Amino acid sequence: MKLPRKKLTASVPTFAMGDIAFLLLIFFVILARAQDDSHIQWQPARLKDVTMAAAPRASVTIDTGYKTYLDGKETSPAELAAALSKILGDAPAGQRNVFLKVHREARASHFEPVIAAISEAGGDLIHILEPEEKPATP
Repeated sequence: MKLPRKKLTASVPTFAMGDIAFLLLIFFVILARAQDDSHIQWQPARLKDVTMAAAPRASVTIDTGYKTYLDGKETSPAELAAALSKILGDAPAGQRNVFLKVHREARASHFEPVIAAISEAGGDLIHILEPEEKPATP
């Protein structure tokens, strides 16, 4: 008596593909930056006592050339209030944080219109500073 042989088919196990795709998605979301402002050159002002702030909804930067950037894109102070209003939307108070990074040599004529635009948009202004460096002790 001759028994028929079963043919084995080679297949790719797909039951783990969903897990792998989900883990890769999480990996790339964690590594992604919401805003890329690495091309902006600025030096923060320094202060003795600096506290950490909550996460921002938007970031406004005044660089070494005294140009204004909103989330890494150059904008004028006149257009800033409308753009911030769109970003902040109807977020409740306490969740309307706007980080302001100002180059240390910027004058009031550079940052006052920006502060006024943030206020007009209803943002909670958080000025980004760095702690003062302590002198080395001999």
